[in-house]
Amino acid sequence: MVLGSLTAPLASCYLSARSRNRIQELAEPKKAACANDLRLVWGNQETIWTLSRSALTAQPSPRIVALAKPKKDFSKHQCSSGWETMIWERPLLVDFGFPSDRLLKLSEPKKCQAPYLQQRPRQSPEWPVSPAALSYKASPRILELAQPKVLHPEFLMDREVPTQVTTVAVLARASSRLQCLAEPRVRKVTCCYEHGFPESVIRPVSKFAQEAIASPRTLELARAKRLHPDYVPLRDAEWPVTKAAKHAVATPRLVELAQPCKRPSMGSVQFNPDAFTVKEAAKKATCSARIQELARPIKC
Repeated sequence: MVLGSLTAPLASCYLSARSRNRIQELAEPKKAACANDLRLVWGNQETIWTLSRSALTAQPSPRIVALAKPKKDFSKHQCSSGWETMIWERPLLVDFGFPSDRLLKLSEPKKCQAPYLQQRPRQSPEWPVSPAALSYKASPRILELAQPKVLHPEFLMDREVPTQVTTVAVLARASSRLQCLAEPRVRKVTCCYEHGFPESVIRPVSKFAQEAIASPRTLELARAKRLHPDYVPLRDAEWPVTKAAKHAVATPRLVELAQPCKRPSMGSVQFNPDAFTVKEAAKKATCSARIQELARPIKC
């Protein structure tokens, strides 16, 4: 028992030391497989994968060397403006040379072929005219149609100004009388009056209206409408009560009619205590054969 109790702590210490060493081993960074090889560096960035030794020691072919050369810079042949190009210097023999026959032949414009001239549309600037068409004599109808359209007999050209205003009329000044006559006539509206109090409006009455005599029909129509013979005017809110009404004694019938109508509450009306009570006649009733048949459950 004593030996077992001593070996347990020793085993735990050994396992903890071994795990600690394993953690330190895993914490160390991983070394590259080709750490001692020469690596190609592209600017400030390294390749994603490690280059092999054969790729590092490979010799480029002449084609690769030709493609690897940088492109020539032609900016020195441009002006400061950036869009005009300089005129390059040419040898003196070019200025005094003559073009060859081949250059003269190539510089000639291209001529259209005969089949194309015959097939192209009439809106073309060039159209070959046949000798028959050149020597054709037009008929009277064609000559009639070829004449330009004549103007209408009643057509009139633009007329000139019929009257010429003289300088005296242009420089003339209107008198006060002419200015007064040139003003528009103002007509007052007599069918409507301005807003205001009725007593402030005095309507003019003609002399004939003041001396006119009304006919019997006009007098009849001018009368105000009369009230109906049975018309009773509105009573006042308070009217005097007679002495007999004050000393009157109500009969038992009047007292009975004067009492308000009493209605039972809805709760007491809807509540029926005998709703689930079975009558004695229902207890002694006998079901008929039809009712027993209908009372049977439906079989599925």
